[in-house]
Amino acid sequence: METHGGNGLIFSHCYAHLDTGIVFEKDPTKAAILGKQRPTWAVYEADCIGALASGVGNHLPINFLDLDPYGDPWPVLDAFFEGRRNLSPILAIVVNDGLRQKVKMGGAWNAGSLSEVVSEFGNDLYPIYLEVCQELMIKKAVKAGYHLDRFGGYYCGHLKQMTHYYALLQKN
Repeated sequence: METHGGNGLIFSHCYAHLDTGIVFEKDPTKAAILGKQRPTWAVYEADCIGALASGVGNHLPINFLDLDPYGDPWPVLDAFFEGRRNLSPILAIVVNDGLRQKVKMGGAWNAGSLSEVVSEFGNDLYPIYLEVCQELMIKKAVKAGYHLDRFGGYYCGHLKQMTHYYALLQKN
């Protein structure tokens, strides 16, 4: 499952060999491109948060989740877990997280998805943002009936304001 399909470049490099999958894209032009690119996939022209929370895509067992919101990924992950979902015993999640830029500018307190960790660690999350992501992933995994088996990541992009990470979750 790919939550933000964009122009389909990741698909071309990583997922083209897969016969089935699910992709969301709210831009109609991009969604049309994705539909032509992936004729055997379920392609939804929709905001993924509402669609995921409603259980869209439940027809396939999800074992791999690609989150690329270029911003705050946590509302997307929350929607994914709260929707009625056909989940695999092992779930791999990869994230392209753009929230670190807001955190760098002192805005962690203003990002609703970080309020719990701000109350615990304070507003200066920039130097420890990857650890914060791991902590949040653990909490969300537990709520969904998983435990975190592996986690890794790195900072990247302009001035290292982006964060890429992965999590391997296993059902309890």
